[in-house]
Amino acid sequence: MFQELTSRFENIFRKLKGHGKLTPENIGETMREVRRVLLEADVNFKVAKEFIAAVEAKAIGTDVLKSITPGQQVIKVIHDELALLLGGSDAPLREANLPPTVIMVAGLQGSGKTTFCGKLAKFLKSRNRRTMLVAADLQRPAAVEQLRVVSQAAGAEFFSQANSTPLEVCRASIGEARQRTLDTVILDTAGRLHVNDELMQELEAIKHATKPNEILFVADGMTGQDAVNTAQAFLQRLDFSGVVLTK
Repeated sequence: MFQELTSRFENIFRKLKGHGKLTPENIGETMREVRRVLLEADVNFKVAKEFIAAVEAKAIGTDVLKSITPGQQVIKVIHDELALLLGGSDAPLREANLPPTVIMVAGLQGSGKTTFCGKLAKFLKSRNRRTMLVAADLQRPAAVEQLRVVSQAAGAEFFSQANSTPLEVCRASIGEARQRTLDTVILDTAGRLHVNDELMQELEAIKHATKPNEILFVADGMTGQDAVNTAQAFLQRLDFSGVVLTK
């Protein structure tokens, strides 16, 4: 999705920089193309409308139109507004005052949670963090073994517990991490094909028992606007602290 957006924006910007002089008219034409690109990328129409309005308000300003490089100035405005739309600033993962830091990963089945857990563990290892992946997905067949393989590939510790519930596994993993002197625990929780109360009760219990420093909601980047509805359901019950788009 982002690669496609990048390619489309590059074509728009190439045309924009080709204008020797910018006017409200050709800026308006550029904004229409930007709006079309956003809508075709399945961006919510209200978000696209507000984004275009914010860019136009700044791009048609006197400082931009009379600058030496007006095309570059408009591109900067679009860049700044896109950054603002995506959050505006860098927000590093929160860490526990007393190790281990607990990161709970949640989302629907098939969203890519387990693979993301491995990627996150590998990223943290590059930051000299000693991480343990916890197999709390006891719903999906072979999920435990999959996480074991992912852990080995990521160079992370692994924890599972036979004949236990997801809650018992997560609770036990905290003490195990302390015994192994690890500084980060990543809980790979179970998903479902759709949001249901059983899943949410299980996740709420794990949250209450482990008091995670971060709760990351994982969504398939190919889902489109329907992911917003799922995210809202998870937010109401879990109050997650971050969103991860996979694939």
